Amino acid sequence: MATKQTEPVTTIGLEELSPESSEPQKESKTYTVEEAVETIGFGRFHIALFLIMGSTGVAEAMEIMLIAVVSPVIRCEWHLENWQVALVTTMVFFGYMVFSILFGFLADRYGRWKILLISFLWGAYFSLLTSFSPSYIWFVFLRTMVGCGVSGHSQGLIIKTEFLPTKYRGYMLPLSQVFWLAGSLLIIGLASVVNPTIGWRWLIRIASIPGIILILAFKEKRGRFADLLDAKYLRTTLQIWVIWLGISFAYYGVILASAELLERDLVCGSQTETEMVLSGDSEESRSPCHCHLFAPSDYKTMIISTLGEIALNPLNILGINFLGRRISLSITMGCTALFFLLLNICTSSTGLIGFLFMLRALVSANFNTIYIYTAEVYPTTMRALGMGISGSLCRIGAMVAPFISQVLMSASFLGALCLFSSVCVVCAISAFTLPIETKGRALQQAK
Repeated sequence: MATKQTEPVTTIGLEELSPESSEPQKESKTYTVEEAVETIGFGRFHIALFLIMGSTGVAEAMEIMLIAVVSPVIRCEWHLENWQVALVTTMVFFGYMVFSILFGFLADRYGRWKILLISFLWGAYFSLLTSFSPSYIWFVFLRTMVGCGVSGHSQGLIIKTEFLPTKYRGYMLPLSQVFWLAGSLLIIGLASVVNPTIGWRWLIRIASIPGIILILAFKEKRGRFADLLDAKYLRTTLQIWVIWLGISFAYYGVILASAELLERDLVCGSQTETEMVLSGDSEESRSPCHCHLFAPSDYKTMIISTLGEIALNPLNILGINFLGRRISLSITMGCTALFFLLLNICTSSTGLIGFLFMLRALVSANFNTIYIYTAEVYPTTMRALGMGISGSLCRIGAMVAPFISQVLMSASFLGALCLFSSVCVVCAISAFTLPIETKGRALQQAK
């Protein structure tokens, strides 16, 4: 006897009980998933979900920021040139770019949780293998594979977005930046202790622990790429891609540029003229590898500037909820462009820390807003794919950033800053002209 196939459940029936009788009334009200989420409201489940899914940001931040604190060490150990150091970061984001699309497609077809678990397993496994790299080539390959795995962590944000009521999304989602900040500070703090003592290999092993913990802690209609380019979403999609690419370019540009400024001691006025002449004749300055490890004060500067990622969060939340996603993003992108140019001002070490602090605050706010906007603007059937492709294309910006921050900046400091600033201006205009505002807009269920 043939079994009758059942259609996927897209509505939830809630029966109203009479206070005088335990028997349900004959009439029942049906809800879509979105209506059910709005009706149930906010509770302990959402707090637990926020903490669990937010923890993915800790693991991702540690793996990404690891590149900045390990680069000076492997430069010395393997006698690398500038382009070789930059290539490590580029290949990480190349892997991220390719697998963001794949994971987004698979998440829409097989579910977010499964892909999230796979990404944890993948990232932790190859991160541990990286610590045993016998050569530079193996290091680049294995970090590329880590980038592939980390790309699936964005499904955590999508899960949070889909389960949060509309009026809470603008407040709760920006707070997710706290987890990224925690991961960034943790890896910098660990690097300051572990790198000089037991070495960078143990730092990588320790950095993989959060991903392993999350592995232990843990169906929808498939979206199509063509849906993103449908007439209804074509302009929105293209502008979102431009913004994602530019934000990623600026964000990782700031991180790598700050490390480069400290490693090469490019702070204006940090050396006297006599010291510069003497150092110019040294063998180290003539070496293409320029082997110079971070001092304790450099780690301190990185920690202070990293704290900037949470500094503007209250203002970012207010802007997102009162001005809207588009205007808020265009303002922060415009300010990012300005502060990139301000880095060219001759200032003290304290002044440099202040500029880097504000830049980290602004680029973090940019990422907050575009993550929320992208998750809200697409319907459920194509949300993970939309986020995956956007996250994939933005890695092009992340792949180019190392060659600007670590190669072009050495040749033309002002030229590199102008390039970063110009890209931010383009993104600000694109954000301001986005055709859809998602503030107060319910999540769409179908295309």
